Amino acid sequence: MILALAGGVGGARLANGLAAILDPDQLVIAVNTGDDFEHLNLPISPDIDTVTYTLAGINNPTQGWGLAGESWSFMDALGTLGGETWFKLGDRDLATHVLRGVMLRMQSLSDVTATFAKKLGIRHRIVPMSDDPVRSIVSTDEGDMPFQDYFVRRQCAPRFRTIRYDGIENAHPSAGFLAALDDPELEAIIICPSNPLLSIAPILALPGVRDRLNRRVVPIVAVSPFIGGQAVKGPAAKIMSELGLPTTPAGIAAHYGSLLDGLVIDHADAADAPDRTLITDTLMRDTGDQRRLADETLAFARTLSARHG
Repeated sequence: MILALAGGVGGARLANGLAAILDPDQLVIAVNTGDDFEHLNLPISPDIDTVTYTLAGINNPTQGWGLAGESWSFMDALGTLGGETWFKLGDRDLATHVLRGVMLRMQSLSDVTATFAKKLGIRHRIVPMSDDPVRSIVSTDEGDMPFQDYFVRRQCAPRFRTIRYDGIENAHPSAGFLAALDDPELEAIIICPSNPLLSIAPILALPGVRDRLNRRVVPIVAVSPFIGGQAVKGPAAKIMSELGLPTTPAGIAAHYGSLLDGLVIDHADAADAPDRTLITDTLMRDTGDQRRLADETLAFARTLSARHG
């Protein structure tokens, strides 16, 4: 069994590749919920939805988020009435958030996520990192702001200083996530090419998760989200630069530290390759690339042994 830790677009693409080569009982995808927030009184789970839509084959492959063939009549009407339109909710995507809000009155986020996946024909397990609310708050040169305000409303323009995860101290890993971490059949843990600070760090910050990872007897492999020092998508390079952190393989290895047993990087970064590194083409242009990179990453992980345990 393989456990993948994923954020949004990059994480969803590699998770889709893993799902293409692994049976449903061989893969669990634990997804960041630090980006979750409430908008127009609706519960929005951006990373969970991106992973779900991608595995269902209904995502918008160009923009990376949202649904293919989306329409925007709701947003047009909302704007006409003077409502906030900075966070785009497509007409079909809106159904996900409305129904999630109804179901969360009686069910956990894990249950709702599993139901949506089943309805969309997904057989692999997608689990939120936690059923408890965790909210990423970005500290900038313009003050603190919720992540989606920084990321979407302000387009990452303010200078990034620090990030905190409100509610993390009282949050618990979801039952599905814990079961995967403790599964005796667990073979490897793959950190997908998601933003290390925004997408992966909240997962690792959950109480007890880092301790479990330090006691593991299986390798942990990360796929770098950078190619030639630049993020394929999103603000990761800008954020790490503003924090003085290098967007290089050595920088990624240093960021994850002793948790990491292997690193997958692109040919463009080969000159900076640390030990225990796989150098390959990490750009996922289509589903074929997703499957190829997933296959290469798994094969590489199977050559490694955990440094701890």
